[in-house]
Amino acid sequence: MSKDSILIVEDDEDIVELLAFNLQSAGFATETAKDGYEALTKARRTPPAGIILDLMLPGLDGFEVCKELKRDPKTAGAPIIMLTARGEEVDRIVGLELGADDYVVKPFSPRELILRLRAVLKRHAPETEKRQVLSRDGLSVDLGAHRVTLDGEEVALTATEFRLLAELFQSTGRVLTRDRLLNSVWGYEFEGYARTVDTHVRRLRQKLGACSRMIETVRGVGYRFKE
Repeated sequence: MSKDSILIVEDDEDIVELLAFNLQSAGFATETAKDGYEALTKARRTPPAGIILDLMLPGLDGFEVCKELKRDPKTAGAPIIMLTARGEEVDRIVGLELGADDYVVKPFSPRELILRLRAVLKRHAPETEKRQVLSRDGLSVDLGAHRVTLDGEEVALTATEFRLLAELFQSTGRVLTRDRLLNSVWGYEFEGYARTVDTHVRRLRQKLGACSRMIETVRGVGYRFKE
């Protein structure tokens, strides 16, 4: 896959054809997979720029595919848009908690989907400005290289976890509400999805070990990176 290739994971041939045509017309290269196992194989072989992932797939469903992709350091940085006929709130929350960047419900507008795809790709684009490194007490966050180390050892974070840590670290001493974090880290105002923030903070703390104490909970408000 090329650096601007989008992996379409969908078992409905009509939807695959629709997505491929519109994405190619918008300047993207495309690769397709008809089931979860094929998606994992292709994504790991050559990580795509982004992934459009159907939820209801044969063999391995979209939730499991998303979980596996975010566990693998090689594919964890690829943004994922979940595309599904299941629009219940619980499904949207689970998808976001697993690391999906956005959630589009069928039937959908190809134009809107491409706009959302461009938005998540922009958020994931590497920094072109001068490298900036935030460091404290053995924790180092390299904003330009998208890399986190703890006492010299690299910490494997998903792209969303990295953005969350960077947002908190850059706002040291200030309380960030859950709504503010949803908007700045996920890029959309997911009303009522505060639990998504809490879940990602919990996972981030688990990966930061002793440095987890730097992320303080401000009860009833949000989170603060300790001064």
